[in-house]
Amino acid sequence: MSGMTASHDAAGAGGAIAQKAKVIQPAWVRVVHWINAVAMIMMIMSGWQIYNASPIFNFTFPTTITLGGWLGGALLWHFAAMWLLVFNGLVYVIAGFLTGRFRRKLLPISPSGVIDDTKAALAGKLSHDDLSTYNNVQKLLYVGVILAGVVVVMSGLSMWKPVQFQELTAVFGGYDSARVVHFCAMAAIVSFLVIHIVLAVLVPKSLRAMIIGR
Repeated sequence: MSGMTASHDAAGAGGAIAQKAKVIQPAWVRVVHWINAVAMIMMIMSGWQIYNASPIFNFTFPTTITLGGWLGGALLWHFAAMWLLVFNGLVYVIAGFLTGRFRRKLLPISPSGVIDDTKAALAGKLSHDDLSTYNNVQKLLYVGVILAGVVVVMSGLSMWKPVQFQELTAVFGGYDSARVVHFCAMAAIVSFLVIHIVLAVLVPKSLRAMIIGR
């Protein structure tokens, strides 16, 4: 009997160690995540300063949340952050496909699953016990922000070089329409970031996993 108890205790201890050592977010994901976060914040804040120089809607952003100080300075910050975001984003997308992370984490997504998980989230009943598995709402948000990132980059290129990329600019309906699309894609990304931060506050172990991996 004592042997069986000892064996059971050893198995339990082994399981606890394995659970403790389980890597939720691998190192490469954590690195590109934080680089993307910094680059995205730089692009958003400098983009708001650029927007203020020629608003397309009847409002401007407070200078306290913009970056660059003036149009020329904002453009320098914006382009620097753009290249950082593009190259780091390519690393994330390529690695996501090659490692199978996108397939494992983001698929499948079902409309019924999104509805059920949304109802559970609103009722405060959505489980976050297993951080290695995304629920349908998380999957939809991550796929959505990746697509929004592609749109914001492509529309940004069409505005940056409207003559050189005239075919791309035409896809967005011209320069002025590309500005509107760019702004809407930015708004979608900002909305995602707000939700992302709120969830990190509500589920702090998810933030810990993105820092130390476990």
